[in-house]
Amino acid sequence: MELSYDSYISPVGNIHIVADEAGIREISIASAKSEEKNKVYAQMQKGSRICSEAAKQLQEYFTGKRREFDLPLTLEGTDFCKKVWKELLKIPFGETRSYSDIASAVGSPKGFRAIGQANRRNPIAIVVPCHRVLGKNGSMTGYMGNKINIKQMLLQLESNPPHYPAMPNSS
Repeated sequence: MELSYDSYISPVGNIHIVADEAGIREISIASAKSEEKNKVYAQMQKGSRICSEAAKQLQEYFTGKRREFDLPLTLEGTDFCKKVWKELLKIPFGETRSYSDIASAVGSPKGFRAIGQANRRNPIAIVVPCHRVLGKNGSMTGYMGNKINIKQMLLQLESNPPHYPAMPNSS
């Protein structure tokens, strides 16, 4: 299996995109501790059609032109994690759910802590919107380790996206 890599400089930091022939495998927000990952990325083929499309769609998301992603995904994880991530994909742009809501939706009503662990393992940030999951009382809880500020920025973007006028019909 051949992997390709690209990066995109976003308002929340440098985003790394990894894809295989079938779809996106990883979208991660770089941190100062990403040096080891950068060495791995450097050994991958730079760019691909799928990586370029992901970068384009992320750009549209951050500029308010996109509310839903249309990308092929290669979700790798436990069956439970995949079930949770598929449920996260159902949360509409600008809306949030609680860990308890997601636990109930996946048939594990008391498993809100397990939902938190699945969110923590989510390899496809932003597109699989774990940032839209909050504590039951609406509190901000962990996001990608200790990147609560990024979660807040993403939720703020979605609650007040930049407005672009509709394009006139050209027919």
